[in-house]
Amino acid sequence: MKFENVLADIDGFGKFQIMIIVINFVGRVTLPCHFVLNNFAAATPAHYCYVSFQGDFDNLSQAEKMTVSIPMEKDGKPSSCRMFAEPQYHLLLNSSDSSDAPTVPCQNGWVYDNTTFKSTITSEWDLVCDQRGKNRATATIFFVGVMFGAITFGSLSDRFGRKIMLLVSYVSGMLFAVASAFSTTYIMFAVLRFFTGFCITGIVIISAALSVEWVDIEHRKLVGVIDSLSWTFGSTLFAAIGYFVTDWRWLTLSVTSPLILAIITWRWLPDSARWLIANGKLEQAQMYLKKCAKMNKREDFIQTLKAETLSTIVAGEAKVRNYTYLDLIRTTKMRKLAMKTGLLWFFVATTFYGISFNIAGFGLNIYLTQFTYAIIELPAKLSVYYLLDKIGRRKTEVGALLLAALCLGINIVIPKDLPVARTVVAVFGKGFSSASFGTVVLYSSELYPTVVRQNGMGYNSFMARLGVAVSPMILLLDDFWKELPQVVLCSTAILGALVARTLAETRDRCLPETIEDIEEM
Repeated sequence: MKFENVLADIDGFGKFQIMIIVINFVGRVTLPCHFVLNNFAAATPAHYCYVSFQGDFDNLSQAEKMTVSIPMEKDGKPSSCRMFAEPQYHLLLNSSDSSDAPTVPCQNGWVYDNTTFKSTITSEWDLVCDQRGKNRATATIFFVGVMFGAITFGSLSDRFGRKIMLLVSYVSGMLFAVASAFSTTYIMFAVLRFFTGFCITGIVIISAALSVEWVDIEHRKLVGVIDSLSWTFGSTLFAAIGYFVTDWRWLTLSVTSPLILAIITWRWLPDSARWLIANGKLEQAQMYLKKCAKMNKREDFIQTLKAETLSTIVAGEAKVRNYTYLDLIRTTKMRKLAMKTGLLWFFVATTFYGISFNIAGFGLNIYLTQFTYAIIELPAKLSVYYLLDKIGRRKTEVGALLLAALCLGINIVIPKDLPVARTVVAVFGKGFSSASFGTVVLYSSELYPTVVRQNGMGYNSFMARLGVAVSPMILLLDDFWKELPQVVLCSTAILGALVARTLAETRDRCLPETIEDIEEM
């Protein structure tokens, strides 16, 4: 007997499943906010050197002080990182004659424009000029935490269950996020952001698997798209919150607050009956299945939910073994599956976040760009909902990645002096990359068997976060050639499409329960 047969009897998509999806939706809303928090919290305001020359300098107006102390760049803007070694008073008469004047790096800190942001970690700890790398590093540090958290929570949720580890992720993630808002040094902030990422990532992989494991085949794609839309909703909400909350400390606290509601609603979540059965916990599985049947008004089938019946769903080996990440590579087909999905997640995440982190790279309003990047995900993911059954998971994934690569390629040749055109193309690229991410989460959860599904998703999430950690560093390649980041991201999207092309189609197929199901497929 298959678990799908049991779900069919008690309704695989009734009020019980809707309750699970809604509760998971609440917890997932905070995730995109933290994942792109650096876009606002670590934004770099316009800045120039703080100067404190003595003598007649104090008698000058602010504009005159700027003229005699800060050299101009070729674009006519004040230099962000250099100042004249001595005041150039002659520039008050001839502002164009400054090419031979000696300059030095900023000696006494910087003055920041607080028109857009009241405070960022960049302005608080002077993460500009030769410290610019630290600014990008905060995002990388966070995602390194996410990377190791994915491995840890994937393994722990397969060992101790989905529900309890989801609570651990909620509570620990919230505590570290709140603590990071009270950081007094850059090092303290970086360490706390690492642990925030480590803890909060459990929400991603556990909630996705929990939702998918409770629904029937027919509604799996709907659940996958709804889980993905929580990301869209959170990203859109983040743009609004960021617009009104311009201090990075309050912004961090604001985007963490939904976890309070998630913790309150956690008590109504069931554990995964699939996982309970696969691990021999038949009485607990029976309890949750009866609750499901009662809520879905299928009481007639409660009497059929006997432990003897449930024990036939998974082979005896699966009920007593503790599965680990080593089980992903013990057998030939599992090893190939892990290698392919790992590479795919790496390429998808690198492309998606490479585009997402570049909201200031096109010269338009940062809040409008963030909002547009978020809202484009809605039609992209609704299209995915239609295409997943129409053309299948594999073709949808391949097509989305190739279209994202096309947009990235087009932006390489569009001139820099056309920021609106570049942004429009980038928005479409973000939409296609979002569609690829939404597809790969559902696709991968269907490819892995129940007994190692969370290990598999944890490993995939690790590979994705490795890609995300690399993304901020890719954007720094513009120091060598302005278009190099676009070239790299375009290449990762194409490579991802090639890998996705080699995976099996899962449309209209039962979820595999054991590793043997994969090997015999």
